[in-house]
Amino acid sequence: MFEIDPAFPATSQAVGDLALSHVRLQGDARFPWIVLIPRIAAARELEDLQAGERDVLIEEVLRAGAAVRAVAEALGRPASKLNVAQLGNVTPQLHVHVIARRPDDAAWPAPVWGFGVAEAYTPTALETALAAARTTLGL
Repeated sequence: MFEIDPAFPATSQAVGDLALSHVRLQGDARFPWIVLIPRIAAARELEDLQAGERDVLIEEVLRAGAAVRAVAEALGRPASKLNVAQLGNVTPQLHVHVIARRPDDAAWPAPVWGFGVAEAYTPTALETALAAARTTLGL
């Protein structure tokens, strides 16, 4: 049975569910950032997905890219680059990060992981970001 790692709710907000993945908005207002968590029990690596599931995940990554671009636009910080990564060194449950980046963001051009301290969204900005993500993803 699929269970979400407790690290995700502690650091992100639920956006909704796509065909394969649970979608979350990372709780760091410095970076429009979506995390896709395939709802596959005990999945830790891409190889734990069936071929058809991997195909669906790639399509969902593309949809998440459009969603983080929409979030960035809605927050007045249009993205110029997307970063996509599947790491799992800290939280081993299979998940994919999709992050909107721009040359004037807090970490550019370095990776966002471990850079500074996360900044919480204001309630209004969080509502705006979630609405943009959900609208773009059709949720």
